[in-house]
Amino acid sequence: MNILAISDVHAKENQGLYDYLENNNVDLVIVSGDITNFGPPEFAEDFLNKISDWGSMTVAIPGNCDTKEVFEKINKSKAICAHNNVIEYGNLIIYGFGGSNPTPFDTPFEFDDDVIYDNLKKLFNSKKAIKIEKEKKESVGKVDILLTHAPPYDSKVDIIESGIHVGSEAVRKIIDEYQPSISLCGHVHESVALDMIGNTTIVNPGMLENGCGCLIQLDENNNAIIDMIEM
Repeated sequence: MNILAISDVHAKENQGLYDYLENNNVDLVIVSGDITNFGPPEFAEDFLNKISDWGSMTVAIPGNCDTKEVFEKINKSKAICAHNNVIEYGNLIIYGFGGSNPTPFDTPFEFDDDVIYDNLKKLFNSKKAIKIEKEKKESVGKVDILLTHAPPYDSKVDIIESGIHVGSEAVRKIIDEYQPSISLCGHVHESVALDMIGNTTIVNPGMLENGCGCLIQLDENNNAIIDMIEM
């Protein structure tokens, strides 16, 4: 399975993305939020539909710069909205929560860290998740992905230009407790990086506007090869 992870579109078309989808086999596109820059809402639906029309399944969450109207358009699009949801696709389990921890900018889709933690914990402990986990363990295994816009605190993927860590302590705590296979995030544009927290691989693919993305290739045994790419 080939998974393309992108983030921080900010309502700007990127021809490199469309060329990549045209010329490569991509089974799943995951969008880690900030599809718009406080709108327009219509861009989110049009953008996600355009990606889906290439034949790739698309999973998306809103970021802190996406309004409630944008969130509604994500739900109306051909993509699957993973915000506060557990998504099963093939041998993947995706635990999603959009928005971010509080910022100094009072953006429209922010949550206190305790809200992020409580909701993600409910997802990981839900009957749906437990049932899927049990089924996966009886087969080849599973790849569980934590999908958030906010990066985990105190990592290589949450450092702003001044050197300060601004990630979510809640996301970090969930990773420490549940150790998902992969954690996909975005939000901090300057922290394009791969990191490890325990056994979890952390990925901030960077801004799509800058042609940044990440390709995750899963073999038949669900081993992951993760490469940062330019489009």
